[in-house]
Amino acid sequence: MNVPRAEPLEGPVSTPSTAAASPSATPAAQTSLAVPPAGAAHRRRSLGSIGLVLSAGISVQFGGALAASLMPRAGALGVVTLRLVAAAIVLLVVCRPRVRGHSRADWATVIVFGLTMAGMNGLFYQSIARIPLGPAVALEVLGPLALSVLASRRAINLVWAGLALAGVVLLSGGGFGSLDVVGVLFALGAGAMWAAYIVFSARTGRRFPQADGLALAMAVAAVVFLPLGIVESGTKLLDPTTVALGSAVAVLSSVLPYTLELIALRRLPASTFAILMSLEPAIAATAGFLVLSQALSATEAVAIALVIAASMGVVLTQVGRGKAGASEGH
Repeated sequence: MNVPRAEPLEGPVSTPSTAAASPSATPAAQTSLAVPPAGAAHRRRSLGSIGLVLSAGISVQFGGALAASLMPRAGALGVVTLRLVAAAIVLLVVCRPRVRGHSRADWATVIVFGLTMAGMNGLFYQSIARIPLGPAVALEVLGPLALSVLASRRAINLVWAGLALAGVVLLSGGGFGSLDVVGVLFALGAGAMWAAYIVFSARTGRRFPQADGLALAMAVAAVVFLPLGIVESGTKLLDPTTVALGSAVAVLSSVLPYTLELIALRRLPASTFAILMSLEPAIAATAGFLVLSQALSATEAVAIALVIAASMGVVLTQVGRGKAGASEGH
C-alpha cells in the first residue's frame, strides 16, 4: 500500500498565474495558452478533495457495518482495539514516520489527535452496540454539522447545513425517543469527538509531512485503547478469524478513510469538510442495507435525498468560490 503524497498547506502555493507574473518567467511561459488558469486548477483541487472525502465516507461506513457484525465475537471495545492496533501497525510500517525533530507543540497536537480518535471510535462503537447503525450515524453527524455552523463565514453554508440537518432528523424518524438512551448519549459524544477530530486532523496535517502525523496519532489511540480491549475481550482478540475481520475493519474504517480525509483537510475549509460529512447517515443506511440487511423505508429514502442535495450544494458552492477567486485574481 502506498500512502498518497499530499501537498503541504503552509507556505506559498505556486500557480500558473503567479508563475507568469514572476520576473524570472520566460516570455513563452507568460503567453502559453497550454497553461490552465488558476481558477481551473483551484476547481480541480476542490473537486478532487471533495471526491477524497466522499470515498472516505463510503469506506468508513462499510467498515462500520462489518464491525457491527463482528461485535458478537469480540465485543464493542474489542472491535475498537483490533481496529486501532491493526491500523496503527499498517500506518507505522507504510509511513515510517520520523519521531525526532518535532517540537513540543507538534507532539501535543498529535497526542490530542490520537486521543480524539480513540474517543470517537470508542463512543461510536458503544453506540452501535445499542442502537441501529443509521440512527447512530445520524446522531453522530450532528457534531460536524454544529462545527460547520460555527466555523463557516458564508451564509450559504448555513442553508446547506440546515438542509442536511433536516435530512438527519428525517432519517432518525423525526425523533430518537424509542432508542436506547445510553446509546443515544454515546452517539452524541462520538459526534463531539468527530468535530474535534476534524480540527486536529487539519492541524496535524499542517505540522507533519504526508501521513506521518496520522500514523503517530493512530499509535497513540491504539496504546490508549489496548488495555480496555484486553479487559473486555481477553483471548478472543487472538482468534485468527477475529483478527482477520478486525484487520479488514481497520483498513476500511481507519487506514483508508483517515488518510484520505487528512489529505482533503489540507485543501478544504473545515466548515466545507464538516457539511460533506452530512452524507455519512445516507452512506450508513446503504451499508446497513447491503451488509446487515436493514431495509430502507420511503422516509429514509427522502432523508437520503436531502443530505445528498445538501452535499451537492457544498460542491457547487466550493466550485463557485473558485470561480469568484479566479475572477478577482484577474
